[in-house]
Amino acid sequence: MSILEMTAVGNSGWIGHSGPNQGEAKTFYKDVLGWTIQEMPMQDGSSYATASVGDTAIGGFSPMPEEQGSWTIYFTVADVDASVARAEAKGAKVTAPAMDMPGVGRMATLTDPHGAKFALITYESMAQ
Repeated sequence: MSILEMTAVGNSGWIGHSGPNQGEAKTFYKDVLGWTIQEMPMQDGSSYATASVGDTAIGGFSPMPEEQGSWTIYFTVADVDASVARAEAKGAKVTAPAMDMPGVGRMATLTDPHGAKFALITYESMAQ
């Protein structure tokens, strides 16, 4: 089995958890899946809790509480804005417009024509 790099276009390179209680969610997934949970410092001075399998970060936990718990899959694309336009043309709805996250990349969140939530991301490292 080969492992794709998170920056491989088309890969589901990241998963993000949102919910009402980040602390409880982190403990649950650590205990159930054996993930290592670490706080990653962000450029703005805040931190972001990442989930790792071995030495590889695979996702994280949103610091912003949401009423209902959910996971969002981040699909890697070469150009977020162009991909959002193609998705909208095919019936997707934008729920969070494209934005730049310093130190991470450019991302947008959408729902597909069937109501499934997903995100698109172009990592800063891809622009180099």
